[in-house]
Amino acid sequence: MKRITLLLLLLNFATFAQTHKKAIIVLTYDDALPSQLDIALPQLDSMGFKGTFFLTGYLTQATIPSWRQVAQHGHELANHSLYHPCFVNPGKGNPADNSANYTVYMIKREIAEMNNLLYAVDGKAGARTYAYPCTEIAVGGVKYADSLSAASIVRYARIGGGPDAVITDFKKIDPMQVPSWGIHGGVTGDELIAFAKKAQQTGGLAIFMFHGVGGDYIITPAAAHKQLLLYLKQHQDEIEVRTFQDALDYAKTIN
Repeated sequence: MKRITLLLLLLNFATFAQTHKKAIIVLTYDDALPSQLDIALPQLDSMGFKGTFFLTGYLTQATIPSWRQVAQHGHELANHSLYHPCFVNPGKGNPADNSANYTVYMIKREIAEMNNLLYAVDGKAGARTYAYPCTEIAVGGVKYADSLSAASIVRYARIGGGPDAVITDFKKIDPMQVPSWGIHGGVTGDELIAFAKKAQQTGGLAIFMFHGVGGDYIITPAAAHKQLLLYLKQHQDEIEVRTFQDALDYAKTIN
C-alpha cells in the first residue's frame, strides 16, 4: 500500500513538473515611446528576449519603419487603441479623448481600426492582444470587456495591478482582464527582480507594464531595466520570457 501511495505521489509530482517547469515572465511596454526604441529594444535584443509593445495610433511616417523592424525581430506589436482615451474631469484635457464621452461602440470601432493600422505595419491579420488605456475597463461608465470578447477583435486584454499581481492559477485567468504590475517611475532593479522572484517561487506568470525606459515618462531607469534582464538571463533554467500573446496561449495548455 505504501509503495502504491509513493508511486502516485511521484506520478503527481512528475505531472506537475511537466506542466510547471518554469515561471513565465512577460515584458510589456506602452505608448510606442522613443525611449523604448532607443533603449529598451537594444537591451532586449542583446539578451535575446522578445517583448510586447502596446502601440497607439500616434505613429508617424518617421517611426513606422522602426516599429516594422521591431516586429520583424520577433517582438509583438499589440493594440492600445488609436487615441488612448482616458477619463478626465470636465473642462480638462481634450474632450474628444475623454473616455467619459465614449460609448462601447466607439471604443470597439477604435480598437478595430487600430488592428488595421497594425496590420499595415507588420502584416499580421486577425485579433490582437490589447491593453486598456489608463488601465480603465469602462468607457462612459460602461464596462466593455465582454463586448470585446463577443466582437472577436481582441484575443487577450491586459489590465493593471500592483507588485503582487502574479498569476498562479492558470485555470482562472480571465482572458479579457489579465493582471499586470504597472511599474512606477524611478523603480529600482531590485524591485523589478523581486516581482520576477515571486513568479519563480510559485511557477506563476508575472507581467510587467513599462512606459518610458531611460526617458519619456513614468521612467524606469535604463540601468534598472538592464538589471532585470540580466537576472532573467541568468535564471533561464527557472524562468521563461514570452510575449503576451504567446504566454496566454501557453497558459491555456497548462492543466
